[in-house]
Amino acid sequence: MEQTIHWADVVAKEALTKGDTHIVATGITPSGNIHIGNMREVVTADAVYRALIDNGGKADLIYIADTFDPLRKVYPFLDESYQEHVGKPLSEIPCPCSEHSNYAQHFLEPFFHSLDKLDIHPRVILADELYKEGAFIDAIKTALIKRDEIANIIETVSSRTIDPEWSPFNPICSNCGRLTTTKVTGFDTNSQTVDYTCLCGSTGTVSMQGGGKLTWRVDWPARWPILGVTIEPFGKDHASAGGSYDTGKRISDEIYHYQAPHPIIYEWIMLKGKGAMSSSTGVTISISDMLKIVPPEVLRYLIIRSKPEKHIEFDPGLPLLNLIDEYDNLSDDPDESQNIRGYQLSQTKADESAKIPFKHMVTAIQIADHSFDYLMTVLQRGGYDVTDMENIRQRADNAQNWLTTFAPPMVKFTISKDLPPETRNFTTQQREALRILSGKMSEYKDAQAVHDGIYSLAREMDISPKKMFTTIYQSILGTKSGPRVGYFLVSMDRDFIVERFKEASSHT
Repeated sequence: MEQTIHWADVVAKEALTKGDTHIVATGITPSGNIHIGNMREVVTADAVYRALIDNGGKADLIYIADTFDPLRKVYPFLDESYQEHVGKPLSEIPCPCSEHSNYAQHFLEPFFHSLDKLDIHPRVILADELYKEGAFIDAIKTALIKRDEIANIIETVSSRTIDPEWSPFNPICSNCGRLTTTKVTGFDTNSQTVDYTCLCGSTGTVSMQGGGKLTWRVDWPARWPILGVTIEPFGKDHASAGGSYDTGKRISDEIYHYQAPHPIIYEWIMLKGKGAMSSSTGVTISISDMLKIVPPEVLRYLIIRSKPEKHIEFDPGLPLLNLIDEYDNLSDDPDESQNIRGYQLSQTKADESAKIPFKHMVTAIQIADHSFDYLMTVLQRGGYDVTDMENIRQRADNAQNWLTTFAPPMVKFTISKDLPPETRNFTTQQREALRILSGKMSEYKDAQAVHDGIYSLAREMDISPKKMFTTIYQSILGTKSGPRVGYFLVSMDRDFIVERFKEASSHT
């Protein structure tokens, strides 16, 4: 089967025409929970990193945490005490839970743990450390000296009017600790210092080494030559006409004399019914929470199977089950899989999840009344090998967490211990169908045989299959619908099913 070249290989091959060694950069401002919408950037970067190596190149993957960015506002998940920290660098703000070294680390630590599960292992770079180590000193000097040239580039490209007092550098006030309320009044390249005034009423002088940071539109192109970045994915907001990438290219070329990285522009991940994910609006599902439900390779596949420029609509309800089963049905065999490359790039070192269809696991765990020991018996009845208990437990936990958090009511059920009252309203035909079915259950060896047998009986009795299914579900669950009937019945205790059908067939 002929395979269409995967988008990650397209990017890698194009980049390798310019050189055989690349640094792929990704990153984020850790101002809130790092959610699966943010994950698109880092997984995209990792897919290209892997593709570069697979195509014979040399590559390094770096993750830049913008820990020196200011807190913009008191987000919905913060208490009002954080009002006093608005405008301060994230690395200099207290941790919300008091268990991490600062505000930024509070959100980065669980994210890095999730990256490890996703088998993504970048070299992590903290922006505040770069500034404090002096990595940006030369870039700051250049930006301050060429302030007017940079301002002209921004005005020309973005059609913005730059304030006469604008500076490419934001000092951190030594009094209030903010970098959003200061203005540069002078600088000395020899002493590597910057003078400022602040809205809090103070004035002072800070060092270019950790005493402030470049504004975003200058910081981004300034870091490219510092870190040697050659490829970088970023969201469509930065790629808009006159946006930060357009100004960044000009600043990189004309001010820092460095070729801008190869861009990979990606669309948003939209949360079904709620829109684009955003920490500031609270429309999020954290990566760590999703990894309690979805195997890491499936989360990778969610991103990797689509071209970056296509938006992804993420529905954690029933479509999520379809995505998991879609991944499970992929393979490394080009004769069997139409998305072999997507499968390869999605795999993790720990990709050993039990290949029991997730929908079956959701059904089985409810039949077992959420008991893991009984679940093993239920799975055996369904024809599954249960020797790999560790991976089965992991998938069972995933299914249980999905049932608790995202499952719609229609997929949840409880087996009635007593005969449901709905059976009193059965017609003579329905009772006869159950009587016959109780006698045939011993003949059915697997789920397909059960399914075929029920359809055959429906034809023989001139009863619609839908009515047959409804009769079965009402006998066992007291509801008109339920899980796929073949797997459902074969996974239950056969004696229980026979007795229940007999009882329902004679109930008046």
